Amino acid sequence: MSTYAVTGAFGYSGKYIAHRLLDAGHTVITLTNSTNRSDPLTEKIMAYPLRFDDPAALVHSLEGVDGLINTYWVRFDHARFTHAAAVENTQRLFEAARSAGVRRVVHVSITNPDPESPLPYFRGKAQLETALIESGLSYAILRPTVLFGKEDILINNICWMLRRFPVFGVFGDGSYRLQPIYVDDLARLAVEQSLSEANVVVNAIGPETFTYRELVQMLGRIIGKPRPVIGIPHGLGYTIGRIIGMLMNDVTITREEIIGLTSNLLYVDAPPAGETRLTDWAAEHAATLGKRYASELARRRPTTPNPTATSPNAANYAA
Repeated sequence: MSTYAVTGAFGYSGKYIAHRLLDAGHTVITLTNSTNRSDPLTEKIMAYPLRFDDPAALVHSLEGVDGLINTYWVRFDHARFTHAAAVENTQRLFEAARSAGVRRVVHVSITNPDPESPLPYFRGKAQLETALIESGLSYAILRPTVLFGKEDILINNICWMLRRFPVFGVFGDGSYRLQPIYVDDLARLAVEQSLSEANVVVNAIGPETFTYRELVQMLGRIIGKPRPVIGIPHGLGYTIGRIIGMLMNDVTITREEIIGLTSNLLYVDAPPAGETRLTDWAAEHAATLGKRYASELARRRPTTPNPTATSPNAANYAA
């Protein structure tokens, strides 16, 4: 059996990855900003702080590790974290892995990364893919779109709004597409690729493709709250999202996310890598989907003070 480091194993996708590794008999450590978080996994894995400000400490935490599975990223720029800092920090993580002799890195990216993109999310992901490829490390790059699962934010909050408002507004005509993947399917891919040797890039998409309008309509039917779906201007949609965010002390949507979504950047013409259908999963969880608002900022609140670090996150575009 091998020893694996998973960034953010007390978070969203990292938790599923860690459980799969443990179930397979591997030893797991985590690099996290939340070393003091109360979680059942704390009894099974050793937690090390993400010391991006101390390269030697970062290397030390990875010594003896066979594989690194990296979910670290940020969803948007904020006073507490930025894409630029996340890019620099991840490059330090890759360098630490190389210095520590890590055999294999599995890195979670995003569909359609582009080094020339005006969107810092997609541009930063492209920069990190290049950095990993040029590092000399054995690598697998996974490119998911939207993640769904029990701890999900996007799908849950769509349902939260469907439960509370008489209509649902989509940006423009809502014809742009998404290919959601179940978080445990992404975890399975990450573990499988950690055992491989080949350098690969995998479009980690689910088996169903929806337009955004179709996604909202499907979720409304499943939770028993079908609503009229109307097209609204991007600016109005952003304003409504901002108001909801202010009321919930959160960031519901950003201008950049609207551009990425409506530009079809969460769609690729590729065979599915995931097996779980969102329609089936949503039907199974219809009674609880959207009952409570899921806060991005609450999820990112670290329990270990570290001014140079930002919180690990599954690469989930609103994930």
